[in-house]
Amino acid sequence: MSCILSNKLVFCNLQQADKRGMVGLQEQVFVRKVIELHDKYLAYVNNCFQNHTFSQGKSENLSDEAMEESLEKVELPLLCISTTTRIFFFVTSLRLPFFRRRLDRLLLFDNSVNDEHERSVLTKLKQQCGGQFISKMERMVTDLTWAKENQGSFEEYLSNSPITNPGIDLTVIVLTTGFWPSYKSFDLHLPVEMVRCIETFKEFYQTQTNDRKLKWTYSLGTCNINGNFEPKTIELIVTTYQASALLLFNASDRLSYQEIMTQLNLSDDDVVRLLHSLSCAKYKILNKEPSTKTISPTNVFEFNSKFTDKMRRIKIPLPPVDEKKRVIEDVEMDRRNDVYASIMRIMKSHKVLAQQQLVMECIQMLGQIFKPDVKVIKKRIEDLISRQYLARDKYNPNLFKYLA
Repeated sequence: MSCILSNKLVFCNLQQADKRGMVGLQEQVFVRKVIELHDKYLAYVNNCFQNHTFSQGKSENLSDEAMEESLEKVELPLLCISTTTRIFFFVTSLRLPFFRRRLDRLLLFDNSVNDEHERSVLTKLKQQCGGQFISKMERMVTDLTWAKENQGSFEEYLSNSPITNPGIDLTVIVLTTGFWPSYKSFDLHLPVEMVRCIETFKEFYQTQTNDRKLKWTYSLGTCNINGNFEPKTIELIVTTYQASALLLFNASDRLSYQEIMTQLNLSDDDVVRLLHSLSCAKYKILNKEPSTKTISPTNVFEFNSKFTDKMRRIKIPLPPVDEKKRVIEDVEMDRRNDVYASIMRIMKSHKVLAQQQLVMECIQMLGQIFKPDVKVIKKRIEDLISRQYLARDKYNPNLFKYLA
């Protein structure tokens, strides 16, 4: 019966997802329907199945197949938080980094985010899933709070030091390494205007602390620049990469693909995405020769001085990169480190322990974060033995000793 009900629940949830796709159901409405579905079948579980926990795999299918893409953009009212966190608990451990990456985009780029709501959601998730499960997300929210305070101090520093003021409005968000997802970032050659901004902030930051080193992630930056076109001036909202490319045309009328790549110090893939967004997409800020819909190393570009638009402010998106593979690799690395830490913590406590008991305690300790594979745990044990953190007993090879 439990299997039948589980399959029925997945089917109903997939129906909601299909219905959303057909009629363009708003994100908030879709999530409300999912919550109603959750409450309905939770009553069946409590009343008819004595609160029996169904197969975890079914719950994972429910989340992966129907909810993953839809929960990311929703601003949840506080009344829905408790139910939503229960639904979130069914998400597989592999999906957590994807949710964390979406949370970082929400925190960094959505000005409508309510800090109080974010902290309420994290509190509920902490109660539902445990502190270790969402500790990184808590620090992400804390970083944003500190960034707002830091920005006020930076503006005060500029007002007291007019000589160092670069004359450009600058907002810097300092993120703590290790708590945010990893980001792809090249050693971009910045225009002189941006270099001046960075040097000014570095001088300010050194007055705040001497213990931290700043590493700039240009792939997350955004810029508002004025495009002086013949018909009218239009404010362009672009990424740091796009702004750097456009500012090259202040000094040159025409630039080849190779010249742009060399001056910006970017890879081929990034230059293709960058130039495609500026010359082949909706807003053609650059003219390209030859005028095709693809980018090649033989192309030559020039500023489109005759560009116009009915809006005085436009946002030029940069095509997203599929980061799924890299996120999965990051997950595997995090899991490997978690297994190492778990083994060492257990062995430090027991000093001597049998392999079977060590494996069982490791699975129990990591159970709230992910389901570790026994083979992986045993492999990590062997690694620690080879690195002389652990040692096998001379008379019993299944007995391990902790080496201080």
